[in-house]
Amino acid sequence: MGKLLYINAIKEYSEGFVKVLLDYSPKLISAFVILIVGIYAIRFINRMVKKIMVKRNLDPTLSKFLADILIWVLRVLLFVTFISKLGIETSSFVAILGAAGLAVGLSLQGSLSNFAGGMLIILFKPFRVGDTIESQGVIGTVSEIQIFVTKLLSANNQTIFIPNGILSNGIITNFSVAGMRRVDLVFSLSYETDIKLAKEIVLGVMQNHSKILTNPEPLVMVKDLTDTAIHLSIRPWTKNEDFGTVSSDILENCKAAFEEKGISIQPSVRGISK
Repeated sequence: MGKLLYINAIKEYSEGFVKVLLDYSPKLISAFVILIVGIYAIRFINRMVKKIMVKRNLDPTLSKFLADILIWVLRVLLFVTFISKLGIETSSFVAILGAAGLAVGLSLQGSLSNFAGGMLIILFKPFRVGDTIESQGVIGTVSEIQIFVTKLLSANNQTIFIPNGILSNGIITNFSVAGMRRVDLVFSLSYETDIKLAKEIVLGVMQNHSKILTNPEPLVMVKDLTDTAIHLSIRPWTKNEDFGTVSSDILENCKAAFEEKGISIQPSVRGISK
């Protein structure tokens, strides 16, 4: 008797399950059709948007960021549509997402600040990838602008990450915008030096250097007279990529030329590169 009741119960459950499955299968099939079609549609839209942005010569960093935002928005909409088609109530789901988003936002205020900073950098472009900048006490070439951080490569090949929040709110010196830089060097010479001769020597050295620009013309002037020395300021202009080479060559060639003419260089000789 008990075995018969058990068999009948299993039969009823099986019939009920099949009935529910048959009733629910249209929703299930249509939901998965929407999911599959939506995935391919998102990929197609993403490719089309990227092509349009390339044709309009948008900044690569901005293009990638906008494409990523678009694809995630479409994925969220597809997911909500999918679960709605399955018959799951979406209003409570959206409320849960909103509450979770608020909690995450409060706990990640610093990250949101960096995100906003990244948006400002991408939109207003104080610098681009490949520019040499100085900010937060470091100098480097921008190798990548990410959403939360900007990556710099220093002259000694060190990778520096600066959070976009403080970067966008701080002072940024961009050495690459104008395409050329002025080299500021100072020689300390003794008071026995013939200033006119020293200036002629320096001008000759700069005129013979192929990487020094003639417009703007290089300058040599007396910067200061101290108790122990005459400070001679040397200001040649050069292209950004030649800045380090020109700085080194001028110091080396001027020293050799001064020694050849018997001009004494004081121990306080220094180069200033700003």
